[in-house]
Amino acid sequence: MLEQRARALGLPVTLTTYPDDRARARVPGTLGVAHEALAVASVPGQLDPRNSAYVLKLIDRAIDATRAGEFDAMVTAPVQKSVINEAGIAFTGHTEYLAQRTGSTPVMLLTTGELRVALATTHLPLRAVSAALTIDSLCATATTLATELARGWGISQPRIAVCGLNPHAGEGGYLGDEEIRVISPAITRLRAAGIDASGPLPADTVFVPRILARFDAVLAMYHDQGLPVIKHAGFEHAVNVTLGLPLVRTSPDHGTAVDLAGTGRADDRSLLAAVRLASRLAAQRR
Repeated sequence: MLEQRARALGLPVTLTTYPDDRARARVPGTLGVAHEALAVASVPGQLDPRNSAYVLKLIDRAIDATRAGEFDAMVTAPVQKSVINEAGIAFTGHTEYLAQRTGSTPVMLLTTGELRVALATTHLPLRAVSAALTIDSLCATATTLATELARGWGISQPRIAVCGLNPHAGEGGYLGDEEIRVISPAITRLRAAGIDASGPLPADTVFVPRILARFDAVLAMYHDQGLPVIKHAGFEHAVNVTLGLPLVRTSPDHGTAVDLAGTGRADDRSLLAAVRLASRLAAQRR
């Protein structure tokens, strides 16, 4: 597939076999590839469920090799969840798959550098978010966030802004009681454990620059509460980092852009940022 794409786009790249020719693979213009055969030929922009198992094989190869120390980190490209499900394979996303494969409880963190937003829940329908939020789950998520910010970013005492779930953080219970029942008690427990967590803060104001300046990270309650801000702030260089894993994993913060497949017009800046951040975080673990 890579050879065909290179020819179609006129890219002067030489593919080598990994790991047989590592020295040559480091030469500019060459790319070392650990080959995994497609089930059927890939046509740019056309999704084929018959290749879904192939996608998962690549993810498994990266997970196993990184955990074994063969690789220092893994960087995942966007994956089309729908076509994997069409193949009869239950799949909600990389983060959930990594959790299952590694027996971990991961935390999704999106970052543009200075702006860092973690998610209390990931790929859930909006109607399921409230039931998924518990005092224990919020405390576990915030604890992982604080621990990883100290280890990977050198922030010894991270200041975490915790969003409310409802408009105006529930308006004292008039617009929902999750802030009273779950979020506030979790913050109290976190502070008692020495974690600098503040909130619950209204999500529509926590991202105001003068408020953001008081914090090192924001903990959003659900996917679309935090991600639109990150993507607006820096779509071209935003990176998705999975915290709480026994390995380093990053990913670009965008989807598959099927309409751009094979055109040579896809923007690679978020992917390059993901590679650079994975390299830096891996170095912190050595």
